[in-house]
Amino acid sequence: MVNEIQLISDGDGLAVIGPPTAVERFLVSEGLPSTDLGLPRLGSVLSAGAAAAQTGSEIAAHSGRWVQLTKESAQLVDKFGLMPTRTPGVSHAMVGNPGSIQKWLQISSKGPGAIAANPAMLAGAAGIMAQLAMQQSMKEITDYLATIDEKVDDVLRAQKDAVLARMIGVGFVIEESMTIREQRGRVDEVTWSKVQGAPATIAETQAYALRQLDALAEKLERKTTIGDLAKAAREAESKGQEWLAVLARCFQLQDAIAVLELDRVLDASPGELDGHRLGLRAARQNRLELISRCTERLVARMDAAAGRANAKVLLNPMDSPAVVKASNHVSTAIVEFHGRLGIEGDRQSSEARRWTDAAKEARDKALETGAEGVGAARRLGDETLGRARWATGKLSSRIAERALRRRGDDEGHDGKD
Repeated sequence: MVNEIQLISDGDGLAVIGPPTAVERFLVSEGLPSTDLGLPRLGSVLSAGAAAAQTGSEIAAHSGRWVQLTKESAQLVDKFGLMPTRTPGVSHAMVGNPGSIQKWLQISSKGPGAIAANPAMLAGAAGIMAQLAMQQSMKEITDYLATIDEKVDDVLRAQKDAVLARMIGVGFVIEESMTIREQRGRVDEVTWSKVQGAPATIAETQAYALRQLDALAEKLERKTTIGDLAKAAREAESKGQEWLAVLARCFQLQDAIAVLELDRVLDASPGELDGHRLGLRAARQNRLELISRCTERLVARMDAAAGRANAKVLLNPMDSPAVVKASNHVSTAIVEFHGRLGIEGDRQSSEARRWTDAAKEARDKALETGAEGVGAARRLGDETLGRARWATGKLSSRIAERALRRRGDDEGHDGKD
């Protein structure tokens, strides 16, 4: 069928493979932006023989495009009923268009030319898709580093630490190797030999940056006065962004190494490609979790510091808002950093209580208390006045009664005389 296409998903991306016209029509009908898959590279996984020659000719006649899976595009996996394959984490389907580009119908995933029918081809496609996903992540980090106040190169050059200096050199070598890869379309033994020692240097730098972030978090926890806490919070705000930039650069270089590794395995040992892909995926996830734990500890310390500062804002009208402001800046930076690396999470910023708001709140409470006091005094005064009036009335009655009695006595006395 001339409109038959194949869909392959590894959870991070979707490969669309088939005749160029059919692939283009499918992508347009679904509104999906895409990147060239580099399908001819799959030829290196084919063995010699007539079957391999036929498959190779089919690959040459086909087009391959890669779509990054987002929340919207991921729905296609369910829409077209992609089925799991024998390759771990990879699903596949063949779909066709029997006349209308508005409706794509799933057909057998075991037909002639189906990549799922060839484990080596499927593993090769999954390896290339993993590379494209990591290259997309590298672009995201490049954009991130370009938007922060100080670019990573400026941050690194300002450091005198030997660890960071070594990573700068490693970065130059990796970028050179990536350029050669783009030009040649493969990673030969000479190119790979240049970067073999790079992972150790990058891992050392990553560990160093994580320790620096932990040190900032611990310093916040140790401070007891609001003044010292404000100083530590400002340091975390300024230094934290720099170490996040270093971590981002480390992650970017580690992804670049992984891209080169997959190319090297694809070229030298294609039968080991799938296992290597899975190993790299697990190692990458471990790095993400390690970075996530460290940065979340810093966010927790900053939140705690903001809470302590807010509780004493009246007594510290200058330092308390500064602590909360620094906390919000650090947390915002980390949320942005997480988003670029693909670390999921949600964090709402603390809100600083202004001194005037706190003072107004205290004043209102005082006025309320005062009003209650005035009311009590007024009630007491009324009660006292009532008692006084009652007492005065009682006394007046007695005086009047005595006066009448005395007058009566006087009149009686006059009559006897």
